[in-house]
Amino acid sequence: MKKTLIIATILLLAPNTLIAKSKYFQEGLNLFKNNKLDDAKFKFEQDIVLNPKNELSYLYLSKIFNKKDNTNLEEQNLNTVILLNPTNEEAVYSLAKLKLSSSDYKKSKELNKKLKAICKNFCNQSEKLKIEIENSSKK
Repeated sequence: MKKTLIIATILLLAPNTLIAKSKYFQEGLNLFKNNKLDDAKFKFEQDIVLNPKNELSYLYLSKIFNKKDNTNLEEQNLNTVILLNPTNEEAVYSLAKLKLSSSDYKKSKELNKKLKAICKNFCNQSEKLKIEIENSSKK
């Protein structure tokens, strides 16, 4: 009887939690698209509180910090995305570009090699990045 009550409670509360999760992320995405970065950041953070494994919220936070030139927080969020999903091409590519911009050619090359191994959508960017890395490391 007690187990049944617990299961029933979980089933009743779970849909509300799922709706809230997608609601915060969707609101954050809409705000991001309208360039309301501070509001979007808050919504993505709310989504992470409810769903700490939502890699997309971390990815969009990294994009916000990129636009705000906060490379430390951008890198932290990109690393979190890659930790949650090592095959997230956009995060690997963005982190490789970030490392290149900070003159960490070795790490950028390593990330680009990883990107090349997993790429489906970012193959062209990977090739361009390879050339950028080679040209920058020669300077």
